[in-house]
Amino acid sequence: MSGTLYLIPTYLSSANDRSFLAPMVLDVIKNTSYFVVENVRTSRRFISSLKLDVDISSLRFEVLDKNTSYEKADKILNPLKTGENIGIISEAGLPGLADPGHMAVAYAHRHQLKVVPLPGPSSIQTAVIGSGFTGQQFTFHGYLPIQKSDRAKAIKNLSRDLKATGYTQVFMETPFRNTALIKDLVAHLDPNQQLSVSADIFGEQEFILTQSVKEWKMSNKDLHKIPAVFCLGQLP
Repeated sequence: MSGTLYLIPTYLSSANDRSFLAPMVLDVIKNTSYFVVENVRTSRRFISSLKLDVDISSLRFEVLDKNTSYEKADKILNPLKTGENIGIISEAGLPGLADPGHMAVAYAHRHQLKVVPLPGPSSIQTAVIGSGFTGQQFTFHGYLPIQKSDRAKAIKNLSRDLKATGYTQVFMETPFRNTALIKDLVAHLDPNQQLSVSADIFGEQEFILTQSVKEWKMSNKDLHKIPAVFCLGQLP
């Protein structure tokens, strides 16, 4: 018998608690002893916050992050083949979206092992449905380039692709660079295009705002160090 790979959702905000997770998620966590995680410290804290009467010290944690090689990932996931269940935990939301959890899923499929995605919050999906833009066709670009010239080119491409296809363009940024990103967006986008920002989703500072790029240029919203998802799109 081989084990099962569970894709375990986590909170989108530190203000969240176990009420944000489905009962089946709590049940899987309570009955799993081996977790492959992006960060051990935050994953231990997350499991502890659920108050499942689990002895945290008895659990095994292995790190799978952006620096993990495929060879190392294969080694830490090998217990699946000998019957051990493994839970994948990312830093926020669903594993595999804008994080390295996909490597674990790829391993499972290569070895014909069972993969079970558990229901939970996705900042990307929430931002799209909260934007007022079409969710029928959208493109997720992940994180935009850091270098200023590359970022300017990427932003102009987003604007061009929206005009050419009508597809909602979705992207993210590291929270401490949000202010700089907004400045670059209003500098390089068509001022009449619509930009939606979903910040601190499900958190105490949550706001979701869709307005034109020229209105964002005059806005004084402070996004510094606040997790956010950005959507460029068209209103009906």
